[in-house]
Amino acid sequence: MPLASPSPYLTRHTRPGRPARRLVCFPHAGGAASFYRPWAPYTDPATELLAIQYPGRENRFREPLIPTMDPLTSAVAEELLALPPLPTVFFGHSMGAAVAYETLLRLDQAGAAAHITRLCVSGRSPDDFAGPAVRTDDDVVEAVRSLGGTHAEVLDNPDMRELLLPAIRNDYHLIDGYRRRSDAPPLRVDVHALTGDRDPRVTPEEMAGWSALTSGSFTLTVLAGDHFYLVPATERVARIAMEPVEPLPV
Repeated sequence: MPLASPSPYLTRHTRPGRPARRLVCFPHAGGAASFYRPWAPYTDPATELLAIQYPGRENRFREPLIPTMDPLTSAVAEELLALPPLPTVFFGHSMGAAVAYETLLRLDQAGAAAHITRLCVSGRSPDDFAGPAVRTDDDVVEAVRSLGGTHAEVLDNPDMRELLLPAIRNDYHLIDGYRRRSDAPPLRVDVHALTGDRDPRVTPEEMAGWSALTSGSFTLTVLAGDHFYLVPATERVARIAMEPVEPLPV
């Protein structure tokens, strides 16, 4: 079970007695904080593993969904600002990559991004968009199936489909309508982009586009698999995300 958290946006999967670093993970469209629970055994004892819990799922099931990027990332940034500063890595998969990026921009605008040392973006290029779309329920289900999504099989169950589809539909609406600002300031963190070599949504060349968004270093890692390559590669991806993090300046 997730550990208690003072914020509904933050699910704690580990709680070190004396944390030395923090890993904050952002789920994909339709995803939830529990997606990152299996990472806990692969973080070292001094790492605080947090996952963002978007409204409308799991313990926040009855809360209203947020259909656009700005209010979502503003709320997430506000909650992260309340945490004590630690050397921190952001990891976002698919839609979560865009949410992590936009959250980092908001922290930077608030003058509070100095402790963010790395942004890991997975399965989404910086300018990936399909354009505003009106998706029927069948369209959404087919999109999830085409990516090998973790909800694909349970959506065959009518009761589970009715339960899960609102959040998935909402997130597709959110990411379909999202556009990265062309005049956004460059990031000042290291960026590590990861993708599967058989991802139908993004190519390694498109993932390399993240290099233009930062003045920090850039690394690209291509692993075997489809859009959800990180599920069978949980240990490797978790360890990549938490490669040595520089300590905060004194």
